[in-house]
Amino acid sequence: MMDRRSQAEQRLSAGLRAADDAIVVPDGLESRVMSLRPGRVVRRTRWAPLAAAAVVAVIMMAASFGAGALWMRGHDQVTPPFQGDGDPLVLTVYNGEVPCRALRTLECSLGLMKDPRGPLIPGNVVARVWHGDRVVADCVVADGTLIADEAGISTRRWYHVTLEGTRVTGWLPGIRTRNTTEVAACRS
Repeated sequence: MMDRRSQAEQRLSAGLRAADDAIVVPDGLESRVMSLRPGRVVRRTRWAPLAAAAVVAVIMMAASFGAGALWMRGHDQVTPPFQGDGDPLVLTVYNGEVPCRALRTLECSLGLMKDPRGPLIPGNVVARVWHGDRVVADCVVADGTLIADEAGISTRRWYHVTLEGTRVTGWLPGIRTRNTTEVAACRS
């Protein structure tokens, strides 16, 4: 067994020496390699993985946002119909964060919920609205999940709304509008 291994090692060593002898080194390679400054090379390689990670993160966030937007377009009727006893009322969405009022970014959006009594989690969000958007409210519940705005004002009032110009429906908390008109109680 040892003889076979030793013969194999000898053949491998001979093959490696032959391959090494066959390598042709380009003229000036050694001087080019030696002229590199180690500090400069280290800096480039140290930041390259961070830059690559940042690019990947941005691409993933953009893809996630785009997929969410496409998913929302395909869901016309996302909650069961509710009805009030009065006429629908057009409401304007209100965002208490002044810097967000002019921005239509995900961070400045407000979620319309599937269930006004459900948890305040992404899985309960059916659509996004922004400050100044108009929604049509057909009824209101007074016993929804307690929610507070940025100023600490809280409410359990949730309006059943339809995004104006669409058939997308959801629930908007009362603190996200400045409604002063009575809306009929929901019956389902």
